[in-house]
Amino acid sequence: MGRQDASGSNPAEGLTTFADLFCGIGGFHYAARSLGLRCVFACEIDEAAARQYQANFGMVPAGDITQLAGGEIPEHDLLLAGFPCQPFSIIGKRDGLRDSRGTLIYEIVRILRDRQPRAFVLENVRQITTINQGRTMESILSALRGAGYRCEWRILNALRFGLPQKRERAFFVGFRDPAPPPPGFTWPEGEDSYRPLTEILEPDPHPRHYASEHIRRRRREKHVAGAAPSIWHENKGGNISSHPFSCALRAGASYNYLLVNGERRLTPREQLRLQGFPEGFDVIGNDSQIRKQTGNAVPVPMAAAVIREALRAVSSPALRRSAA
Repeated sequence: MGRQDASGSNPAEGLTTFADLFCGIGGFHYAARSLGLRCVFACEIDEAAARQYQANFGMVPAGDITQLAGGEIPEHDLLLAGFPCQPFSIIGKRDGLRDSRGTLIYEIVRILRDRQPRAFVLENVRQITTINQGRTMESILSALRGAGYRCEWRILNALRFGLPQKRERAFFVGFRDPAPPPPGFTWPEGEDSYRPLTEILEPDPHPRHYASEHIRRRRREKHVAGAAPSIWHENKGGNISSHPFSCALRAGASYNYLLVNGERRLTPREQLRLQGFPEGFDVIGNDSQIRKQTGNAVPVPMAAAVIREALRAVSSPALRRSAA
């Protein structure tokens, strides 16, 4: 039985297990575990990310999801997946479903059909909702509905869930038919406040994180920050801005895409903090690997807020009666 949340209610009543597809380094895992759920399966094709996951959760993720038969995945109550975002990302070519990675959403659909968990929560970049004039989004929603689920989606921002990072992501939530639209399901709104950067930044980072003097001078020539500390952001057009929070961490962005006070790159621990990972997260990879992994990760508190509401909806008496 699930653990009680801070309100004293049990949002996971009747739900105990989850599968963690495209698990990365475990953002969804931390979120679900904080609500009392137990992971029964994980998969991740990136070997470095899988090693991080194993080091922190004691579970070896399976590899290529396309090579897994439905019967190899244990039954579970909740399916979680941050499926590959590169085909939809603003910094990529945005080939969407024409990219082989984009079609991996249909592996999720296959597993939903095979295993029929009671609910799912998926996450991707916000651009997935508009690419190809919205036709890609409609194809995805149609496939999810065809697997036997009522689903809806919304764009959420990590800034509203306590993290000093402007990270907008599309979340999909689905509930297995037969059921009416999810009774009692409410999208979490978050709050207007977030942790200050002073709680995120390390006081004495290693010199290797500092940009060259040439880069630092060029940044100072182009921009004067209005707040300190701040994180400076250079976009694809070379325009520089700074904020008392970070713009979204990105796995494939340029090395100096984000600079603290226009001087240095974020450390691995700072990147993990910006995504809401706990201080006890064991870093075993190098800087480049962590940069890629955190850029691909789901923000833990934002994921937990969505999962909590999904569990409450699944546990509502009306939905339990309709699914009986």
